[in-house]
Amino acid sequence: MRSQYEKESTIEDKSEEQKNKELMLTILKTKKSIQEANINYQHAEGKLIDYFLYTMKAEQAKLDYLIGKAKSKGLTLEITENINIKNAQNVNIV
Repeated sequence: MRSQYEKESTIEDKSEEQKNKELMLTILKTKKSIQEANINYQHAEGKLIDYFLYTMKAEQAKLDYLIGKAKSKGLTLEITENINIKNAQNVNIV
């Protein structure tokens, strides 16, 4: 018997403004992830030290890519003032 796969919903094209908001929110989430990994790294022992160090390096590479993408679009973090931060899942701006 063969299984058939169907789309559950139609993928809608997002406006450029929505894409920009998501990019900025992703930048904020990534910065938060780096901060959390840094805190955990400071209290880690054994092999967890390597894990949190790797996590920080990976998230930093991601952040560098996202910031480059935002700069190429001419975006700055000032746009975050126009973003409803409540839409982001547990994003805290420090």
